[in-house]
Amino acid sequence: SNIKSILTYAEEAGLATGLVATSTITHATPASFIAHDDNRYNYEAIAGDFLDIDIDVFIGGGLNHFTNRVDGLNLVDTLKSNGYQFVLNTQELEGITSGKLVGLLNNESMPRMTAGRKDMLLKSGVKAIEILSQNERGFFLMIEGSQIDWGGHENNIEYVISELLDFDVVVGAAIDFAEQDGNTLVIITADHETGGLTILGDDIMGNSQAINFSTTNHTAIMVPVYAFGPQADKFSGTYENNLLFNKMMNALNLKWD
Repeated sequence: SNIKSILTYAEEAGLATGLVATSTITHATPASFIAHDDNRYNYEAIAGDFLDIDIDVFIGGGLNHFTNRVDGLNLVDTLKSNGYQFVLNTQELEGITSGKLVGLLNNESMPRMTAGRKDMLLKSGVKAIEILSQNERGFFLMIEGSQIDWGGHENNIEYVISELLDFDVVVGAAIDFAEQDGNTLVIITADHETGGLTILGDDIMGNSQAINFSTTNHTAIMVPVYAFGPQADKFSGTYENNLLFNKMMNALNLKWD
């Protein structure tokens, strides 16, 4: 049987659910909350999996995986007939204030920040929070700064830093919302480190940064988990990454099989 993701458990419990990413929405991290496939690269099959769960909001790249498919199907038409509002850019996002929403804002992944993506992630994340927070039972939302990892694979420090700063702005918006709401937990973490990035130091005026990459792949370096809001204290310490699921399920007061 398919292993259920936390998003599925949240959906079954009547919570609103959402995914936002700067990659394609069918990419590994967002897909792991939706898809049941033996290969992360089966993007068109993964796009089909978005039709099998009643997720409320998903925004990212990857339009081609829904419309320009080997099987000739147009999944956007299917999503529209299932009650989703569909947008192609951040300007169109602004006009939608409630209901089910799909934003497929580029044919493939979104461009990198240094190629002009601008504030797509901020606008998408804030819009998702605005819509999902209307559910009185609560919501589960995953927002990914997907391309921080890609800068690590490229050993490109400008890529890493520009993507990290973009993600940081979204984290700030999420914490602002949680502070005002008083009943929202924000967790910031990563699935892994990429590139073996080491900061060696800088000159006395802070004008240059000495850094070093040790690989173009993922590493087993421990990643931090930051948490803000109710039950944030449950996320401190050192533990196996799979325990994040248990901790999040407990925070949402959900039971799992």
